[in-house]
Amino acid sequence: MDPLLYVLDLIVFIGIFGILALSLNLEFGFAGLANFGKVAFFLIGAYTYALLSQIGVPFYLCLIAGATLSAAFGLLISLPALRLRADYLAIAILTFGEILRLIVKSESWIAGGDWGISVSPAIAISGGSHRVDVLVNIGLVYFCLLICFVIAQLLANSPYGRVMRAVREDEVAAEALGKNRARYKAQVLMLGSAMAGIAGGLYAQYLQYVLPGMFMPMVTFTVWIMVLLGGPANNWGAVLGAVLVTLFDRGTNIAKDYLTLPIDPSNLQYILFGALIILVLLYRPQGLLKESPIKTKALESVKRERSVVKGKGS
Repeated sequence: MDPLLYVLDLIVFIGIFGILALSLNLEFGFAGLANFGKVAFFLIGAYTYALLSQIGVPFYLCLIAGATLSAAFGLLISLPALRLRADYLAIAILTFGEILRLIVKSESWIAGGDWGISVSPAIAISGGSHRVDVLVNIGLVYFCLLICFVIAQLLANSPYGRVMRAVREDEVAAEALGKNRARYKAQVLMLGSAMAGIAGGLYAQYLQYVLPGMFMPMVTFTVWIMVLLGGPANNWGAVLGAVLVTLFDRGTNIAKDYLTLPIDPSNLQYILFGALIILVLLYRPQGLLKESPIKTKALESVKRERSVVKGKGS
């Protein structure tokens, strides 16, 4: 493979999984929602994009439709699931993701079944080389990543973000202060699912096909590794985790072309991922970057007043 093409391809995947990591960071890092079915909303976004692109719908409407449908499913799954304890919530959403994948796989009338379907690229430049197409994808993916990052940062540093952290830390205390924890959790799950739907659409149009095998539970666990490694409740940490894990993931995939290994590279990847998680949880449970501090106008005013009082006292 052309080394430059490989690097450009890697940059695209970092951007797509960066959006997925940001979406999980909103749910788990800030709101404490153990979403182990992240791949389900990734799948919904990808298949929505694929089906709509086949009938000639513009790519931006395909992305919006994928995000909207993913958010709708996020709301539907949240209504019964949020009444469960955190561990049961995780199991319920994980089961939903696997059921959805098996339905798409077994029902060929939906989207080709196990054979999958081809997808039209978002932007096709006539006469352009493959490198040009990848560069266009980089621009599109990172534009979407920037929008998702800005939204996540604004939420984290708003009064809404303080409520999310309060619900994460102590649901009873948050409800005692008049905050409806179920409503906030449902809203966060909807927003995170919408971001995952956008990532799924970008993923489908970049690869130009979708198969049920592309949406195995391992995708969810890979995104979890990104968030835990980078640092929960830190959006920069989520992006950093996406960069590191994607580099590691793609690196092990090409190891078989240059190294003679005693085991299959895919199995080695799972082993190393597991060891990485254990090491992070043992020695750096907060991740590479600590939880981002809250930055709101009210908090800045309090800090200024404190500094003025200290200055007068001295």
